[in-house]
Amino acid sequence: MLRNRRLRLAVAIAATLLIAGPLVWQWQRSLLPDPYSIMDMGYVDDGGTGHGGHGSHGDSARTITSLVADPDRPADVSVTLTVRKERFRLASGREIDGYTVNGRSPGPLIEATVGQLVEVRLVNESVPDGATLHWHGVDVPNAADGVAGITQDAVRPGEQFVYRFVPDQAGTFWYHSHQISHEQVIGGLLGPLVVRPTGSADEVTDVVTLTHLYRGIRTLNGQENDIAVTIPPGSRARVRVINTDNGPTSVWVTGASARLVAVDGTDLNGPTSIDGEAVLVTAGARADLEVTMPAGGAPVRIQVGGALSVVLGSSSFDAPFASRPTATVDLLRYGTPAPLGFNADERDRTFRYDIGRRFGFLDGKPAYYWTVNDRLYPDVPTYLVSDGDVVRMTISNNSGEVHPMHLHGHHVVVLSRNGVAATGSPWWVDSLNVDDGETYEIAFVADNPGTWADHCHNLNHAVEGLIVHLMYEGVTTPYVLGGEHGNRPE
Repeated sequence: MLRNRRLRLAVAIAATLLIAGPLVWQWQRSLLPDPYSIMDMGYVDDGGTGHGGHGSHGDSARTITSLVADPDRPADVSVTLTVRKERFRLASGREIDGYTVNGRSPGPLIEATVGQLVEVRLVNESVPDGATLHWHGVDVPNAADGVAGITQDAVRPGEQFVYRFVPDQAGTFWYHSHQISHEQVIGGLLGPLVVRPTGSADEVTDVVTLTHLYRGIRTLNGQENDIAVTIPPGSRARVRVINTDNGPTSVWVTGASARLVAVDGTDLNGPTSIDGEAVLVTAGARADLEVTMPAGGAPVRIQVGGALSVVLGSSSFDAPFASRPTATVDLLRYGTPAPLGFNADERDRTFRYDIGRRFGFLDGKPAYYWTVNDRLYPDVPTYLVSDGDVVRMTISNNSGEVHPMHLHGHHVVVLSRNGVAATGSPWWVDSLNVDDGETYEIAFVADNPGTWADHCHNLNHAVEGLIVHLMYEGVTTPYVLGGEHGNRPE
């Protein structure tokens, strides 16, 4: 009898170890050291070239801190942005607990012209966890990218940091914190940025429209109501829609003819009328709509997400609401083709970015997490490139949810979706809406050295592990995640 009991106990212990052992191993493997260098993260994917390693650590290595704009050039545009964690009041009078930039949220509009040197001084007055500024969609030098623990340390209370960059592309962009971004961006540490072309004599009225959800409160430019803008009859308006939320939204126009003239800061070639169609603007993305006002002065409504609108008019702003059109502009076919400026078929590196989901541990915490190529963070790929490489990447999503994918420091061109080749205007993006079941093939030239985040801009997904990095050979970083500065980019 005793022998049988001992045998049963031994079998029970063995069964427990068989079940618990792998879980304990996974738990232990998921624990992140503090501090933790991004240089040691995951595994290197060299794109099939046969190169290896996280870049050179010898005399030829470049550090991120050296990848800056001309330090001797004086600034053309100088701005100081002071950030605080505080209770603030929306234009409607409602109070919000969150973050402000120069005492308000959204922060002030920054305007520049292509080729100007922009200098922004970030002053952290009272954001206790530190803050940074990332220039979303602007291909800045790597040292100005504003990602805590990778391109800089988080700016602690009482500290300052100066960003310098020269935008080489006109368009609609925005800025936001990349320190604990899933909390600080939602809380309002953000603002719009517009870069205008040089020597433009085009008489078009600019209307910047930033949509943001504050703790469940839908706003346009910080207002809970429609925005009325006076536009003369017969004139044109460029409505710049910036989606700063975690999910996609739709935009459509009633009362006048409109064209979609730019996506993610890049003008489209041969844009045509989008009458009867909605424009999908994913998280982090921007869409510029050009509206020609009716000669008779009738108002025009641009609906953003259906709840709020920009209403353009002269004598009247009484434009009726309209339901969302059933059709959506298909950017795979919209506009007319034009040269890309490089041959996407002559690739130097080929990568895959397969998004899934499964149970596992992230820094010791069990949950269902996002996977990249069936691996959990931080055991995910680092895509290795060299300066000048032509890169092709296939992004597939079989995770059950939509993911707005954002590559820092570069714009990518869409070559195909679900095997169907692009036939319209070159579709350049920095924030790509990849729905469940979709596969995109994209391409770009690696022409901006550094280490760059490539992540989902549903920032809750990023903090749950949906992030990898594009790393250039020979580039190193002195910054670490965690550490004395508490760097937590997501």
